[in-house]
Amino acid sequence: MSASEPVRLGRKRNLPSCPNPLFLAWLTELRDQAREKGLKIQFTYQKAISSLNKYPLPLQNAKEAKILQNFGDGICKILDERLQRYRRENGPDSLPEGLPPPGRPDNNSLAPSRKKNAAGDQGKEGGGGGGKKKKRGREYVPQKRSGGHAVLLTLYRQSQIAGSKGYMFKMELQAEAQLLCDKSFTVPDLGSKYTAWSSVSTLIHKNFVIKTHNPARYSLTEEGLALAERLESVEEDTKDGPEGDREEARSEEEVEECCPGLVDLTASDEEEEEDGIPPAGRPACVAQQRSEVDGMGFSGKPQNSQATSRKPNAGCLLPGAYEVILCVDFIETTGGSNHHKDELVKELQRNGVNFDVRKLNVGDFLWVAREKVAPVPGQLRAPTGRELVLDYIIERKRMDDLCGSIIDGRFREQKFRLKRCGLRRPCYLVEECGSAASHLSLPETTLQQAIVNTQVVDGFFVKRVQDVRESAAYLTVMTRYLIKLYQNCTLICRSRELEGDGGSDEEERGTPSCSLISFAEFNHGAVKNKCQTVREVFARQLMQVSGLSGDKAAAILEQYSTPHSLLAAYERCASEAQKEKLLSSIRHGTLKRNLGPALSRTVYQLYCTQGALS
Repeated sequence: MSASEPVRLGRKRNLPSCPNPLFLAWLTELRDQAREKGLKIQFTYQKAISSLNKYPLPLQNAKEAKILQNFGDGICKILDERLQRYRRENGPDSLPEGLPPPGRPDNNSLAPSRKKNAAGDQGKEGGGGGGKKKKRGREYVPQKRSGGHAVLLTLYRQSQIAGSKGYMFKMELQAEAQLLCDKSFTVPDLGSKYTAWSSVSTLIHKNFVIKTHNPARYSLTEEGLALAERLESVEEDTKDGPEGDREEARSEEEVEECCPGLVDLTASDEEEEEDGIPPAGRPACVAQQRSEVDGMGFSGKPQNSQATSRKPNAGCLLPGAYEVILCVDFIETTGGSNHHKDELVKELQRNGVNFDVRKLNVGDFLWVAREKVAPVPGQLRAPTGRELVLDYIIERKRMDDLCGSIIDGRFREQKFRLKRCGLRRPCYLVEECGSAASHLSLPETTLQQAIVNTQVVDGFFVKRVQDVRESAAYLTVMTRYLIKLYQNCTLICRSRELEGDGGSDEEERGTPSCSLISFAEFNHGAVKNKCQTVREVFARQLMQVSGLSGDKAAAILEQYSTPHSLLAAYERCASEAQKEKLLSSIRHGTLKRNLGPALSRTVYQLYCTQGALS
């Protein structure tokens, strides 16, 4: 053996191709169709494909396949029908190019004229053809108005906006894509657990969409961008052409010209424009919702429909297009051994309040602006309307609950989470319950002091009531007030990842903010045990120190965002006294008071003392 020849480790042999390529192609096509529709039968087809790949002999018909695992009467009947139709179209003796030789009795073969329509996992049926090119399977293109179709178009249109961030978060992607999809992205159909969002996994698997970061960011790959451009060109050509029967007649030609060899995208003849001038048959407010700007950097002033700029990817709710609904945490209506929770619901119903019971990850009551959506003919459920959370949230506290939360530490944590939830008007609703506070494990003076500190030190609005009836009355009055406050406002959806949670000048003047976050994003961001950053864990560590409130911890984090940066600052100090006073001059709160030497010394001892603290 010459030195130039490479060393071969082991023996390499050609893998035999499947002797039943027709059945394999048809089963793969059935599986892909079931996967696109979110049907569980896709897994049965996949098991049948695996069994067929392992079988080394050709099958004369589908009845012979019953000896294989996962081949039942239903699958065999479908394959037999397709085989008979194939023989009628191509003749009983047609053979695929490069597959079984003429001497083999194999009627289950793939004709050259049909090979471009075979979509299979093997895609290499021409294994015996030597140097011949690999056969191309049918290219994946999502159905029109399906989940995958809507996601691709939404990501593409967002990427074409000047100054766009190049990706979308899950909540905003679902909200924008819902306008282009007939199926809900959040609510599964009756009898199914799959939604339109399930098709995103297929797009990621086929390398059309890439998912990165936490929270997840979705963007198009190069292949996805090319496919989305073709889909968009088909949409534009369809919109530019005449409507009605002429449009339906031209649809197949347009698809063939723009996307040769692809699946027909014009499954529905009810075409709607996505931007531009609204057609006469559609309300102007719906067209404007699809064409207004997404709301990033919105000033917060209420706007009318004419003053809003028109751009693709709308994220706003126009006046009259939404209703204000009170959301009640389900904990406030279930459980417990007394009648107070039932009484609250009955009082709200008696007062005619439009409310909805759901799980809230923070707070007990809040208000959402829910989009009014008309039911679609032929669909069992009406499409899910978008929901934006108004900037008001209420935490309800009975005196016994307040006492228990102070003892176990929940009270401080709840205040911290309410400040970080993204809503600008948090409120505490305290039910004093008469003389019940005098029989608790903490003195009544301690509870009253905690309430005053919540209002004065922490900056929460505190509303005191006597019992559950007054609580229901206050919620009723607040609901009617917010309905009137927001009745002429155009609400725009913003993202917590893109904007700060601070208030605006308009709010200080009494004008409501119209830049709101969606309910789904709010509730997801308020999860108690979600993954936390180092900064968040550091803040919680600091707040365990007695006397170190959330404002003081936030002031320390502004200068030292991680424990590492704080320890590095201690190492740069020349003496012990300088280390103990390192944090004493940090100012906190609205009055800008110093943190003080006592707390500074405590924090230094916590992080720099070797061994156990005395």
